[in-house]
Amino acid sequence: MARSNSLSRWEPHVLSLLRIVAGLLLLQHGCQKILGFPPGGHGGGIDLSTLAGWSGPIELVGGVLIVLGLFSRPTAFVLSGFTAVAYWMVHAPQSLYPINNGGELAALYCFVFLFLVFAGPGPIALDNMLRGGRRR
Repeated sequence: MARSNSLSRWEPHVLSLLRIVAGLLLLQHGCQKILGFPPGGHGGGIDLSTLAGWSGPIELVGGVLIVLGLFSRPTAFVLSGFTAVAYWMVHAPQSLYPINNGGELAALYCFVFLFLVFAGPGPIALDNMLRGGRRR
Protein backbone atom coordinates (compact mmCIF):
# COMPACT_ATOMS: atom_id res chain seq x y z
CA MET A 1 0.00 0.00 0.00
CA ALA A 2 1.54 3.30 -1.08
CA ARG A 3 1.83 6.08 1.46
CA SER A 4 0.55 9.51 0.65
CA ASN A 5 3.51 11.83 0.02
CA SER A 6 1.57 14.77 1.43
CA LEU A 7 1.22 13.03 4.79
CA SER A 8 4.47 11.05 4.95
CA ARG A 9 6.57 14.21 4.77
CA TRP A 10 5.11 15.19 8.16
CA GLU A 11 5.94 11.84 9.76
CA PRO A 12 9.22 12.92 11.44
CA HIS A 13 7.64 16.02 12.95
CA VAL A 14 4.59 14.11 14.18
CA LEU A 15 7.00 11.65 15.83
CA SER A 16 8.53 14.57 17.73
CA LEU A 17 5.04 15.79 18.62
CA LEU A 18 4.08 12.33 19.95
CA ARG A 19 7.24 12.26 22.06
CA ILE A 20 6.66 15.76 23.45
CA VAL A 21 2.98 15.19 24.29
CA ALA A 22 3.68 11.80 25.91
CA GLY A 23 6.46 13.42 27.96
CA LEU A 24 4.24 16.30 29.06
CA LEU A 25 1.45 13.94 30.08
CA LEU A 26 3.85 11.78 32.11
CA LEU A 27 5.48 14.90 33.57
CA GLN A 28 2.11 15.93 35.05
CA HIS A 29 2.09 12.80 37.19
CA GLY A 30 5.57 13.52 38.54
CA CYS A 31 4.82 17.20 39.16
CA GLN A 32 1.66 16.34 41.02
CA LYS A 33 3.40 13.77 43.22
CA ILE A 34 6.59 15.74 43.90
CA LEU A 35 5.55 19.39 43.65
CA GLY A 36 1.85 19.13 44.49
CA PHE A 37 0.98 20.84 41.20
CA PRO A 38 -1.53 20.76 39.72
CA PRO A 39 -3.45 20.35 42.97
CA GLY A 40 -5.82 17.49 43.52
CA GLY A 41 -3.68 14.38 43.27
CA HIS A 42 -1.03 12.68 45.37
CA GLY A 43 0.74 15.95 46.15
CA GLY A 44 3.20 16.16 48.94
CA GLY A 45 3.48 13.08 51.10
CA ILE A 46 5.25 10.50 49.00
CA ASP A 47 7.61 8.09 50.72
CA LEU A 48 10.81 7.57 48.74
CA SER A 49 11.56 4.45 50.77
CA THR A 50 8.79 2.63 48.88
CA LEU A 51 8.62 1.40 45.32
CA ALA A 52 5.50 3.49 44.73
CA GLY A 53 7.31 6.52 46.16
CA TRP A 54 9.90 6.34 43.39
CA SER A 55 7.26 6.76 40.71
CA GLY A 56 7.16 10.55 41.23
CA PRO A 57 10.86 11.21 40.60
CA ILE A 58 10.92 8.76 37.67
CA GLU A 59 7.91 10.48 36.08
CA LEU A 60 9.31 13.95 36.75
CA VAL A 61 12.85 13.39 35.47
CA GLY A 62 11.80 11.00 32.71
CA GLY A 63 9.05 13.35 31.56
CA VAL A 64 11.47 16.30 31.33
CA LEU A 65 14.05 14.27 29.40
CA ILE A 66 11.44 12.95 26.96
CA VAL A 67 9.97 16.44 26.38
CA LEU A 68 13.42 17.85 25.69
CA GLY A 69 14.40 14.88 23.55
CA LEU A 70 17.53 14.39 25.64
CA PHE A 71 18.83 10.82 26.05
CA SER A 72 15.56 9.91 24.35
CA ARG A 73 16.11 6.24 23.58
CA PRO A 74 17.52 5.14 26.94
CA THR A 75 14.95 7.26 28.78
CA ALA A 76 12.12 5.80 26.70
CA PHE A 77 13.47 2.30 27.45
CA VAL A 78 13.43 2.96 31.20
CA LEU A 79 9.98 4.55 31.03
CA SER A 80 8.57 1.67 28.99
CA GLY A 81 9.75 -0.77 31.64
CA PHE A 82 8.58 1.50 34.45
CA THR A 83 5.07 1.77 33.03
CA ALA A 84 4.95 -1.99 32.33
CA VAL A 85 5.83 -2.65 35.98
CA ALA A 86 3.19 -0.11 37.05
CA TYR A 87 0.61 -1.94 34.96
CA TRP A 88 1.45 -5.44 36.21
CA MET A 89 1.99 -4.52 39.87
CA VAL A 90 -0.76 -1.95 40.40
CA HIS A 91 -3.47 -2.54 37.82
CA ALA A 92 -3.40 -6.16 36.64
CA PRO A 93 -4.02 -7.70 40.09
CA GLN A 94 -7.38 -5.89 40.19
CA SER A 95 -8.69 -7.39 36.96
CA LEU A 96 -7.51 -9.05 33.77
CA TYR A 97 -9.00 -6.29 31.61
CA PRO A 98 -7.40 -2.82 31.42
CA ILE A 99 -10.82 -1.18 31.08
CA ASN A 100 -11.78 -2.68 34.45
CA ASN A 101 -8.48 -2.24 36.29
CA GLY A 102 -7.77 1.39 35.30
CA GLY A 103 -4.54 0.42 33.58
CA GLU A 104 -5.23 1.68 30.05
CA LEU A 105 -2.95 4.68 30.48
CA ALA A 106 -0.06 2.66 31.90
CA ALA A 107 -0.36 0.12 29.08
CA LEU A 108 -0.51 2.84 26.42
CA TYR A 109 2.48 4.67 27.92
CA CYS A 110 4.42 1.39 27.91
CA PHE A 111 3.94 0.90 24.17
CA VAL A 112 4.39 4.56 23.21
CA PHE A 113 7.72 4.63 25.04
CA LEU A 114 8.69 1.27 23.56
CA PHE A 115 7.95 2.69 20.10
CA LEU A 116 10.19 5.69 20.86
CA VAL A 117 13.06 3.35 21.78
CA PHE A 118 13.05 2.09 18.19
CA ALA A 119 11.80 5.17 16.29
CA GLY A 120 13.99 7.72 18.08
CA PRO A 121 13.01 11.22 19.15
CA GLY A 122 12.18 12.74 15.77
CA PRO A 123 13.86 15.83 14.35
CA ILE A 124 12.87 18.25 17.12
CA ALA A 125 15.09 17.01 19.95
CA LEU A 126 18.17 18.04 21.88
CA ASP A 127 19.67 14.65 21.02
CA ASN A 128 19.89 15.82 17.39
CA MET A 129 21.45 19.16 18.33
CA LEU A 130 24.10 17.40 20.40
CA ARG A 131 24.93 15.14 17.46
CA GLY A 132 25.15 18.09 15.09
CA GLY A 133 21.68 17.66 13.58
CA ARG A 134 22.36 14.20 12.11
CA ARG A 135 19.66 11.52 12.38
CA ARG A 136 20.59 7.93 13.17
